[in-house]
Amino acid sequence: MGFRCGIVGLPNVGKSTLFNALTKTAAAQAANYPFCTIEPNTGDVAVPDPRMKAIAGIAKSQNIIPTRITFVDIAGLVRGASKGEGLGNQFLANIREVDAIVHVLRCFEDDDITHVEGRIDPVADAETVETELMLADLESLERRIVNTRKKATGKDKEALAQLPIMEKALAVLNEGKPVRVAAKEMDAEEKRELRGLNLLTSKPVLYVCNVAEADAAEGNAHSAAVAKMAADQGAGTVVISAAIEAEIAQLPEDEVGDYLEAMGLAEPGLDRLIRAGYDLLDLITYFTAGPKETRAWTVGKGTKAPQAAGVIHTDFEKGFIRAQTIAFDDYVGLGGEVGAKEAGKARDEGKEYVVVDGDVMLFKFNV
Repeated sequence: MGFRCGIVGLPNVGKSTLFNALTKTAAAQAANYPFCTIEPNTGDVAVPDPRMKAIAGIAKSQNIIPTRITFVDIAGLVRGASKGEGLGNQFLANIREVDAIVHVLRCFEDDDITHVEGRIDPVADAETVETELMLADLESLERRIVNTRKKATGKDKEALAQLPIMEKALAVLNEGKPVRVAAKEMDAEEKRELRGLNLLTSKPVLYVCNVAEADAAEGNAHSAAVAKMAADQGAGTVVISAAIEAEIAQLPEDEVGDYLEAMGLAEPGLDRLIRAGYDLLDLITYFTAGPKETRAWTVGKGTKAPQAAGVIHTDFEKGFIRAQTIAFDDYVGLGGEVGAKEAGKARDEGKEYVVVDGDVMLFKFNV
């Protein structure tokens, strides 16, 4: 299980440059004019996780197979997109298909790169895009709720479940707030109903502040303003220089460390972006390890052992018996499975066990 992040923002903020760097491809044309991205470009990248190398070394694995994340580069939104301005309708439809929104904001000054609204103000840019998404949701809900109310009057079970959720969402949109605000007050069942409505502003958002190379380590006044806005919303932020990420993408692997050190950075922006994305969607990683391969698997926080096994194969979930589980620190500190067993740190967990990030697991099942 991975996840799909849609990269959105106004034109010329660095979306496609970031996408190209993240996927190490030139699939998305990066150019200094609006709508250079006409179709959403999709790229899968491996999720970097240094724990895998440690596990593989102990297990003497022939291969290391990381989990993957999908990035979708969606063309620049403009004011009026909810009414079809620019290529709005098509782009809004593309956003509906992703799990989370990575909102790239221009936090750099450059007279050679035009801004679609003629000024550098990332908070205002964020509000412009958010407004268009809210207007699209408002129009969608107002259209759909009429029919839902009719069905609810006739005691339709699906409509009776959906109607209160739609009304809550409509209420916050009418207050000029995204649907995410309403979701904070919902229980698990209500959130499941909300996800089924597939509203644009119900999706979690991560703000990516695209800064100049000189500001990559500490950010700047623009990124600080975005961080304050995000904190008020309960959203996350990551400061990245798309230009630096583009440079890293072209370097041989053995030169990346020196380049990062010279730029005052501890790691590539991709690593920080993925960790922030995992936090955004409440995702964790567990591992399987053996002579053939060490492999990472992604599940949501709170996932129980049988469902985690089902990510590998549905038969594992159907015939689940138990899961031998070793915490990552125990696996590494005790020299692997044998050492963990001798120290009593290899536990047999049953169907109610909730998987913890970093667990090294071996599933026992019967079909």
